[in-house]
Amino acid sequence: MYIVHSTFVVPDEKADEVIAIYHSRSGLVDRAEGFQRFLLLQNEKKPGEITVHMEWDTKAHFMTWIQSDDYKRIHDLEKKYPDQELASIIPSIDKYKVVAY
Repeated sequence: MYIVHSTFVVPDEKADEVIAIYHSRSGLVDRAEGFQRFLLLQNEKKPGEITVHMEWDTKAHFMTWIQSDDYKRIHDLEKKYPDQELASIIPSIDKYKVVAY
């Protein structure tokens, strides 16, 4: 299994807005080969810290996803988000190979 975390920080007062965006996400990644699960995590002590957690069968499946047209389409939409403060946030990406269950 391969896990990817994309963590970004937004102003605390905009956290609910960002969470709402993810509640209405396209779901395109859900149909990608090798995709297992999506979770949106909010830090309990820092409400503006949001992490997208994705689980994949393998690193190769994730790499295929990020080279796909659907991935590019989703991220192009993010760049056009009306709130430019949110659109300009660059996440921190962490990738993990699961080595034990």
